[in-house]
Amino acid sequence: MKVLFLSFLLLTANVPLVLAQQNNVLTQRSNSEQELIQLSKDKWQLMADKNVDKLKELFDPRAKFVHMSGTWKTDEELEIIKTGSIWYKEAQVHDTAMEFFGETAIVWNRITLIAIVRGNEVKTEFTVTEVYQKQAKDWKMLALTFSSVRDTHQIKK
Repeated sequence: MKVLFLSFLLLTANVPLVLAQQNNVLTQRSNSEQELIQLSKDKWQLMADKNVDKLKELFDPRAKFVHMSGTWKTDEELEIIKTGSIWYKEAQVHDTAMEFFGETAIVWNRITLIAIVRGNEVKTEFTVTEVYQKQAKDWKMLALTFSSVRDTHQIKK
C-alpha cells in the first residue's frame, strides 16, 4: 500500500511540470505561428514595393518559385520583381493555415492578387503555398507556389 501511495504521489507531483512543458511548447508554437503569419504578410508588401534587398534576405538562395507561366529560382524571381516583369501590386489575404514539421513550416494563404503582368493588370484568385525553414535565428523561404483557385475556395485547417 505504501508503494502504491508513493507511486501516486510521485506521479501527481510531476503533473505540473509536464503541463508547464506542454504550455511552453504551445506558447512557442503560437509565437512562431504569429511570426510566420506576419512574415508572410510582410513578404507581400515587400514584393509590392519591389524591395529586392529585403526579399533576398528572406528567400533561401536555392528557393523555387512556381507560377502559372513557369518555375524558377531566387535570382530569377528577384530580377522579375526588380524589373517589374511581374509587379505584385496588391495581395489581399483572405485565409491562412499553417503546419509545422520540426524546423519547417508550410503556410497556405488564399489571396486575391492584383498584379501587372506584361503591362496588363490582372486580378487572380490563388492559394499560395509557402515553405519556410528556421535557419539559425531566421525563417527562410524555400518555396512559393501559386495555385489558381475559385474565389469560393477554402483552406481546410
